[in-house]
Amino acid sequence: MDIIETIKEQIAKNTILLYMKGSPNAPQCGFSSKASQCVMQCGEKFAYVDILQNPEIRANLPKYANWPTFPQLWVGGELVGGSDIISEMFEQGELQTLIKAAAEKAKAGENA
Repeated sequence: MDIIETIKEQIAKNTILLYMKGSPNAPQCGFSSKASQCVMQCGEKFAYVDILQNPEIRANLPKYANWPTFPQLWVGGELVGGSDIISEMFEQGELQTLIKAAAEKAKAGENA
């Protein structure tokens, strides 16, 4: 499977997905730390991909997403944005609403 297909599959399979440097419990940069803290505080399960462990994803995701930096938050198959956007949305309460709605939709789909 080529790397773009892998990325598409990760985004399709995970309702809430954070591409970041490190892991939520051991972030490897300040931006990833800030983003993962915001997502964790929303209280829903989410997946993450450590791009430091996946150099092919690190090299190709910016081209696929048309977004040059990490972290990248994807919710419901759509790119939300990077650390600044995530933080701003969290402070305004928008991130919590978006993530909760996506998680509820995913749970409803599992039960259908």
